Amino acid sequence: MMKKILFLLLMIAYSVTAQNADSLFTSANELYKNGAFEKAIEKYKEIEAQDAVSAELYLNLGNSYYKLNKVGPTIFYYEKALKLNPLNTDVKNNLIFAKRLALDNIEEVPKTIFQRFNKNYIQKFSYNTWAIIAVMFSFIASILFLLFHFSHTSIKKRIYFTTSSICFILLFFTLFITYNQYNQSKKNKEAIVFATKTEVRNAPTLNAEEVFTLHEGAKVIVLDVVDNWKKIKLADGKLGWIIAEEIKEL
Repeated sequence: MMKKILFLLLMIAYSVTAQNADSLFTSANELYKNGAFEKAIEKYKEIEAQDAVSAELYLNLGNSYYKLNKVGPTIFYYEKALKLNPLNTDVKNNLIFAKRLALDNIEEVPKTIFQRFNKNYIQKFSYNTWAIIAVMFSFIASILFLLFHFSHTSIKKRIYFTTSSICFILLFFTLFITYNQYNQSKKNKEAIVFATKTEVRNAPTLNAEEVFTLHEGAKVIVLDVVDNWKKIKLADGKLGWIIAEEIKEL
């Protein structure tokens, strides 16, 4: 009985939170339409604080900051939206325009055929999406194997056995991708520079030699952390240390 009451209370709390988030989202959208971008951001942030996040929420946050010409937060929230929905064309297009506002033009290191395939196809989906695909393949493979087991004709057995085997192979392939994507996301954390201008040094101290300069909106990969410093890597392969407060991890 107690478990049922707790479950009902949780469902009621979830329903109230969802309704509140929907109400805030509608209110924030109206503020955005009326040009009150800072107030709209406050409303969107309230939704974010409730963990009711979505690609649409981050897209609207990015749009609001774009209207205020704040490059760092604009790119940051567009990138966050892409992580939730890598196929969202609105986010992709807006991010292209936002990156034109950034001062740093960082060229990527030439990639191998496998690396290009990985970026253009495999990384289009998050590890959560690949995990869902893996579950689907496991379900389909299991059903096909049961059909193979209970079939009475050799033709059907051959068809079900072949298709279930293919699904099992695809299952292991998607599990490998999921595991690899998860490790990559934990190992290499992406971040956006929020400081207007910052010096990147060759060691985690203020008196270390400056190796290059970054500006607001630049995207980096965080490799290590020492005190209030973070070791970063750029798309062109450059390495250095930056003050932790001057970047924000995605």
